[in-house]
Amino acid sequence: MNISEAAEKSGLTAVTLRYYERIGLIPPVKRGNGGVRLYEKSDLGWIDFIKCMRNAGLSIESLIEYTALFDQGTETVVARKEILIEEQKKMEERYNELGKTLEILNKKIEHYEQEHS
Repeated sequence: MNISEAAEKSGLTAVTLRYYERIGLIPPVKRGNGGVRLYEKSDLGWIDFIKCMRNAGLSIESLIEYTALFDQGTETVVARKEILIEEQKKMEERYNELGKTLEILNKKIEHYEQEHS
């Protein structure tokens, strides 16, 4: 599929897809005649993975490093796993902080409900 179709399926713009490829967030996309990008299902899988990880707060730098290691082959599995474990720890910390904030908000709302009932 061409970049317009990939953009529509991924929910991103063609400009964003080109940017992701240029900076190494996704592996290089195969090219057809005239250098036209030809996206495959595996490319869409990468795009979905990157979108999910970015939405969860993972850094662009970590994801670029992860993608570069992936491109180097199976000998980098341990290093890729270490990146994901480190990011998982950071995410758990953010999750715990959000939980604490939610508790405070709930108590504050409960306070207002009791005050005005």
